[in-house]
Amino acid sequence: MKRWLLILLSFLGCRKIDSNGYTTYVIKEGGHRSVFRIKTTRSDKIEFSVLFDQSAVYQTKDSVNQLDINKLYGLSDCGANHMESSMRFGWRWYNDSLEIHWFKHSDSEFSFEKICDVPIGLPISCSLEIKEHEYVMTVDGTKVNVVRAPCDLNQRKYYLYPYFGGDETAPHDIKIKIKERR
Repeated sequence: MKRWLLILLSFLGCRKIDSNGYTTYVIKEGGHRSVFRIKTTRSDKIEFSVLFDQSAVYQTKDSVNQLDINKLYGLSDCGANHMESSMRFGWRWYNDSLEIHWFKHSDSEFSFEKICDVPIGLPISCSLEIKEHEYVMTVDGTKVNVVRAPCDLNQRKYYLYPYFGGDETAPHDIKIKIKERR
């Protein structure tokens, strides 16, 4: 029974890559997660392109939740659980704009800040570089440096995938395409 469960779980993380190299992540209406997948790395840098479609436009039930940051893509850090230490890109639909943010967990506390607005329907180039004392986040040439708590850079990290919300779930299916660049 355990073996069949492991086989089933391994397929839940599979996503087809389209002819342009993008993997489509779908956050289903009423859900938070796009995928259950574990992928680890020792790299201190990820580079990717992201493509949002009209499904990124949404209205929350509680207007205060429109301010919540949805998670896009990133890495755990310091060999810890991502709720303790991680850095990733976030996004939200706010004031008729698609905003990209950095979103950090450090010592189990989270913080975030807007990087820039981006267009829907066009590829957006992103990178995250983890350095000894900072994270360097770049979105289509706009670069921000965010303070990083010191820890060993050589720790194994795991990827963090698209996730909707804080306390509200996705109001409709949301599709996000991501293409990793090496």
